[in-house]
Amino acid sequence: MLALINLIAFFLVLAYGLYLACHVVYSRYLFIKLGKKPDVKDDFGARINLMLENVVFHKKLLKDKKSGVMHVVMFYGFIILQFGAIELIVKGLVKGFELPFGSAHKYFSLMQEITAFLILAAVGYAFYRRYVEKLKRLKRGFKSGLVLLFISTLMATVLLSLAFEQLWLGHEASGFAPISSAIAAIFAGIPETAAAALFYVFWWLHLLILLAFAVYVPQSKHAHLIFAPVNVWFKKLGPAGKLSSIDFEDETQEVFGVGKIEDFTQTQLIDLYACVECGRCTNMCPASGTGKMLSPMDLITKMRDHLTEKGAVVTSRTPWMPSFAFANATANQLAFQAGEAAAASEGAAASIYDKNLIGDVITEQELWACTTCRNCEDQCPVMNEHVDKIIDMRRYLVMTEGSMPQEAQRALNNIERQGNPWGINRKDRMKWIEGLNGQYEVPTVQNTEEFEYLFWVGSMGSFDIRSQKISQAFVKLMHEAGVKFAILGNEEKNSGDTARRIGNEFLFQQLAQENIALFQAYGVKKIVTCDPHAFNTFKNEYPEFGLEAEVYHHSELLAEWVREGRLKPTKEVKERITYHDSCYLGRYNEIYDRPRQILEAIPGVEIAEMKRSGCDSMCCGAGGGLMWMEEHEGTRVNVARTEQALEVKPTAIASACPYCLTMMNDGVKMKELEEQVKTRDIAEILADAI
Repeated sequence: MLALINLIAFFLVLAYGLYLACHVVYSRYLFIKLGKKPDVKDDFGARINLMLENVVFHKKLLKDKKSGVMHVVMFYGFIILQFGAIELIVKGLVKGFELPFGSAHKYFSLMQEITAFLILAAVGYAFYRRYVEKLKRLKRGFKSGLVLLFISTLMATVLLSLAFEQLWLGHEASGFAPISSAIAAIFAGIPETAAAALFYVFWWLHLLILLAFAVYVPQSKHAHLIFAPVNVWFKKLGPAGKLSSIDFEDETQEVFGVGKIEDFTQTQLIDLYACVECGRCTNMCPASGTGKMLSPMDLITKMRDHLTEKGAVVTSRTPWMPSFAFANATANQLAFQAGEAAAASEGAAASIYDKNLIGDVITEQELWACTTCRNCEDQCPVMNEHVDKIIDMRRYLVMTEGSMPQEAQRALNNIERQGNPWGINRKDRMKWIEGLNGQYEVPTVQNTEEFEYLFWVGSMGSFDIRSQKISQAFVKLMHEAGVKFAILGNEEKNSGDTARRIGNEFLFQQLAQENIALFQAYGVKKIVTCDPHAFNTFKNEYPEFGLEAEVYHHSELLAEWVREGRLKPTKEVKERITYHDSCYLGRYNEIYDRPRQILEAIPGVEIAEMKRSGCDSMCCGAGGGLMWMEEHEGTRVNVARTEQALEVKPTAIASACPYCLTMMNDGVKMKELEEQVKTRDIAEILADAI
């Protein structure tokens, strides 16, 4: 009779637990479906590789070795323990049950116990990092600790159940069950009935915690266990950070950009539930690190909670289960009210929820703090993409509401009228050539019959007095290397990067089409530029609009020419140089080694790496259109980055980006160290050595 009651109770509890878990997961699925259908590229091979790298081998997760190893132990530990969990559950229904592994079962038992122990050790380390070491990026509330309690209790109940089963069945201690045998030895001598009762106590406790965990996971930050693999599978393929374009010929569009949560695509909304809340993104964010309001993690979690609440209204489904336990939760109350309103009047439910995505959930202040550096995305272990969401919301502000900082508006107006953010007369684009004093010819496409490379000088290289020296140095090096090149001269316009990142997609597309038409008219086959922003835009974003040309950054060609011997740096440059990686050269285009190879080839140069270099390099603060805007919160990003550079005591700070050079130069001036520390582009340093 007791066995029958136990069996009935088991199936009732199991059914209820699975119902709750499935309700939660299906609710999140319906909320995600509220988004627009995405345009997903069908590339099975590429997606399999993504899954292998980031789900199976944890490439992104292991960027932080300590937490990475801890999570790998938990991840694979839980997979291994699933077989043991099946066996343990059946043990509570069939006395003495064992999986049919024959003589190999003892090794299976040993593996299960060792795995349980390793998971307990990993939980202990997780507790230490969060509550003892108190890593700044990790939250320390009740919810954060609850899952550690769940996991540790699950492991403990496994071992205790096995220990009391051993006493109940009268089995001898075994070296293949070392931990449960040690526990059993402590309780040796208790009656068989007591051992059986204690087995069922811990067996039921294990089952209830397991089901509670299954219900808890999809409605907590641990929903990433479900959504992260899906997120990785549907990650955008193609160039890193490439933004989606808007079809302005679609006359049905009344709104441009994203002003409502459901205006994001479904793949963008998966990001929200995939978030681990590990804080790696915020920890690396230059805006957050310098006291700005923006936190990439909070941006994602606030939008997730907003989607859950709005989804509850639209679908009338209670997102938090069991519903009686979360009756006071806002989303559950909204779902209940929406259900009643829908029953009373069709369409009435929509009026219940009046939060605006921009303003009530995400502030404009947060959106304009982003430098689009992608450090957040590079760090995210579940491959969330933050920047495209920020740009989508900026697009709504700029193109639908006409709302943006005055400095951004001024820069866009100047680009539209004069082709540069300062508003300098477009006819002055070639004045930088005067600095060459007639010693080096700079042909234009209009007056030369043959050229290999179009040198895209860019607005910075043409109009900014400091950046003009970079253009001049690169011209000298091209002559030295015997390269045939030409420039567009006064016909050159802005690349459109600034316009696109600020949110004026219309202006960007207009500039892109005009520039591509110019390239085609002059038969341009290869483009080289000193500006990583223009480089990224031409290489990764213009092809969508018809560009068919090879695009190079000057660091790529200079490194190649040095390697080939076309450029021979023989003069000694006695400098201790720290190199600052440009975001749009590094994280967007994986160019880290070429600039360093150039510096390494110069006699007398000593390279000193900053703590944050390579893919972890901190942004200079100029990206995302912020070059043209003032910072009104916290520390200036360029000053913080300059301080990081100064820690290695350089005599020069090198860069391969005119934006970065300007920001670092300003940072050195603000620290009043311009006499001791130079700021130079790699082209200028190489030119000195030749």
